[in-house]
Amino acid sequence: MKATNTKKLIFCNSTYAVALSAMVLTTGTVYAKSVADSVIAEQREMLQKNTEGKGFGPQSPRDIDQDYGTNLRNFAEAPNRSNLNLCNIHFHKNAEHKGGEFTTYAGNGDGKGTNTGYVYNGKLTAAQLAPVKAKICAAKGNSLQVGDTLEVHFVYSSAQVKPAPTLGACLTESTMNPSLRVEGQVIVLANDKYALDFDDLTDIEQVNGYYQAPNIPINTGVAVEYLGSTTGPGYNKKASPLQVSWSVRPQVAVVDINSVGKWCDDNEFNEDHAHGVRNLVQNPKLLSPIVK
Repeated sequence: MKATNTKKLIFCNSTYAVALSAMVLTTGTVYAKSVADSVIAEQREMLQKNTEGKGFGPQSPRDIDQDYGTNLRNFAEAPNRSNLNLCNIHFHKNAEHKGGEFTTYAGNGDGKGTNTGYVYNGKLTAAQLAPVKAKICAAKGNSLQVGDTLEVHFVYSSAQVKPAPTLGACLTESTMNPSLRVEGQVIVLANDKYALDFDDLTDIEQVNGYYQAPNIPINTGVAVEYLGSTTGPGYNKKASPLQVSWSVRPQVAVVDINSVGKWCDDNEFNEDHAHGVRNLVQNPKLLSPIVK
């Protein structure tokens, strides 16, 4: 467990983009081997078929700017994270959620969670977009690049657990149905030593007997809270049965890409690559209403 680094955390507006002008990179990207819209439509149809009338609770990810939902499988909202144990930290390549400052669709990708999701549509300077030579979080072969958008998930559990690899760390034999909360923060990667250090962002402490990530940003907007589920592309055609209370911040934080690479090389979660993205859930029957 690391002691808190008191270095000032610096956040600033940013972007995910590929076309370089004299001073900034503008939004937009092109992915090879992107599947047809019909493939994603078929996955959505399978999700509907496999959940119809079976009592599944509300699902994630969703558009956090849209509060409409008709799923009636309500469950108690998890306590504030200060009264829960941090059990896992991981991230997805591109944002799984849509809304706030990350509304640009990355494309359909490969239909299995790669090169899909949402990216930030702001601006980084040319200096921040200077390429890095190192392979960043490339254990699965795909190195992260400057300008990439990630959605970081800080997972909390009411069970008596400690931070460890996989979501299985959030469960125990004595508490197989704990209250789960995920704090979601979308970030963009910059070649910038003055940007947020990912090691600071993911610092872990024990506070009042609970494992905590005390440096989750507090200046990236009021979190949108809603009832949902676990995510990941494995649930594109079927529902997740786990119930999760979500808090997703609508603004993006700029993070030094080199610090993310160092974290992937050494962290208690054995995280060494970005995870895939689940299709955005759009069926109102699979969405909870968001109360604002």
